[in-house]
Amino acid sequence: MRTEEKIITRSRNRHKRLDAFQRILLLLVICLTTLLGSIIWTMPENPPGLADAVALMQEHSGVKSPVTAVLLNFRGYDTLLEVMVLLLAVIGAWSLAKAHFPQQEREANPVQMGVVRLLVPLMFLVAAYLVWQGSHLAGGAFQGGAILGAAGVLMLVTELPCLRAIPAHPLRIGLVLGPLIFVGVALFCLFLTGDLLGYPEETAGWLILLIEAGCAISIGLTLASLFAGGHPEDERPKNQEQAKGPCKGERP
Repeated sequence: MRTEEKIITRSRNRHKRLDAFQRILLLLVICLTTLLGSIIWTMPENPPGLADAVALMQEHSGVKSPVTAVLLNFRGYDTLLEVMVLLLAVIGAWSLAKAHFPQQEREANPVQMGVVRLLVPLMFLVAAYLVWQGSHLAGGAFQGGAILGAAGVLMLVTELPCLRAIPAHPLRIGLVLGPLIFVGVALFCLFLTGDLLGYPEETAGWLILLIEAGCAISIGLTLASLFAGGHPEDERPKNQEQAKGPCKGERP
């Protein structure tokens, strides 16, 4: 008994003590926090902004919204990297686990199904409108993608039988659609103007709209996939029959 108690005590002490790597990591976090705090403390109260520069180049951006002009024209590299980060997040989540669905399909609550039937089409419509109005008002790919992601989460929470029938291949295409369009437009601009993401002034608005439409779809699928918590099944089991009403909450 005493020997077992000594082993348990040593194990607990070993977990309590920080090893060398943890100490170095903790020291780096403290230094980084101190550095960021000192930078924020020494910042001027009224720093000079770039509003005048953005307004000066607004007419050459292809869009009327200064926010969209900054995100997808003046600093399009940053937005491209942000879209790639979201894609990497999905790849990381899919590499760890498989999306969990209940083994037995249950009949959805009629009230819950009524909410889904009412809200999901409306959310798709709102998302499309946000992407369209992003060129001249507040909105764009990230706002529209967030609405699409919320619609996907709502359907996942409801556990619609039709979600089991979605093949993995089209889902993967949707996830990479936005980044591929973004990179394709960047290479097209490089070939046409000699500058990566240097849009031709006469087609800049349509190219930005194309990027936003593709990225909104990918962002929506990304958010829903992260909520699902893993990758879908590549193939459905052969003994699993198709649901008669896949999106109507009917039992097979």
